[in-house]
Amino acid sequence: MLSELKKAKRFIFMEFFIIDRGHMWDAILDILRKKAAEGVDVRVMYDDVGCISKLPHNYSKTLESMGIRVIRFNRFVPMLNTYFNYRDHRKICVIDGNVGYTGGINLADEYINEKERFGHWKDTGVKLTGSGVANLTALFLQLWDFSVGSTTENLEDYLPTITAPSDGYVQAFADSPLDDYNVSETVFLNIINNATRSVYITSPYLALDNEMITALCNAAESGIDVRIVTPGIPDKKSVYLITRSYYAQLIRAGVRIYEYTPGFIHAKMIVADNDVAVVGTINMDFRSFYLHFECGTVFYRGSVVDKVRSDILETIEKSEEIDAHWIKSYPWIKSIGASLLSLLIPLM
Repeated sequence: MLSELKKAKRFIFMEFFIIDRGHMWDAILDILRKKAAEGVDVRVMYDDVGCISKLPHNYSKTLESMGIRVIRFNRFVPMLNTYFNYRDHRKICVIDGNVGYTGGINLADEYINEKERFGHWKDTGVKLTGSGVANLTALFLQLWDFSVGSTTENLEDYLPTITAPSDGYVQAFADSPLDDYNVSETVFLNIINNATRSVYITSPYLALDNEMITALCNAAESGIDVRIVTPGIPDKKSVYLITRSYYAQLIRAGVRIYEYTPGFIHAKMIVADNDVAVVGTINMDFRSFYLHFECGTVFYRGSVVDKVRSDILETIEKSEEIDAHWIKSYPWIKSIGASLLSLLIPLM
């Protein structure tokens, strides 16, 4: 990302749930400051709640003083309202419309293991080049316009100007809590329901509704190799209890569950049948499916699907499989605690 940012000539769009000062962000910001001084259109959008404990309250003014255009998305107001839950959980970086990045990685040092918080941090991201970047650019501009109450004209000014070879299909997509379309969960359900041989998933959290549990269990019971990788070291202990509360039901149906022994897995991926894969920002939980602005990229056929599958299999090799003995030995008091916490899933 640093290498591509240095090449920017026209614009840089960055949208992240978390920005935290440190080795990663400071290196990026140094480039953004220089590019803004050169006349490049530099825009940064970060979630106000995601950064509330990371950045000073007036940090947006610091960035603006460097010539960077800034949006603090859905600013935190200390009062009860449903809109407080609608967070921008997306991670997008677009450079000149020709190069784009997305995935699970925020702009903070733990995401690149420069700082250790929960053991080894496992994450994934993708780099798109050429026509596949167009949707990422459109997604950024759509939420930017929504936030400032304006409309971007001359969209063709932001389209890719280069082409790149591909051996498959690429489609970036987004999900919003402000419409009636449950895009993210529907994409996952379609992949699971159409699989014929295997479904592999990585997610830092599990907080599943009946539709998702049914799809996973039906797939496993029909003989499909269904595997899910979750963290070995949690970042949120209460959510970890809820994640583990789904193990018994899924394992009884034939789903294989693994916990990433070296630490915390933040990667959000799904791959099925060596045909289709998604890498994005979408957790397997209520907030991602119903309350957050999210994004992901679907890959159909092609070498990227193989790379996602290989990455998950390599992660599984470093993980511990949860078996029937583990289920039987799990403390009953934690099961009760998870049941009570599950009532608060929409708020977690």
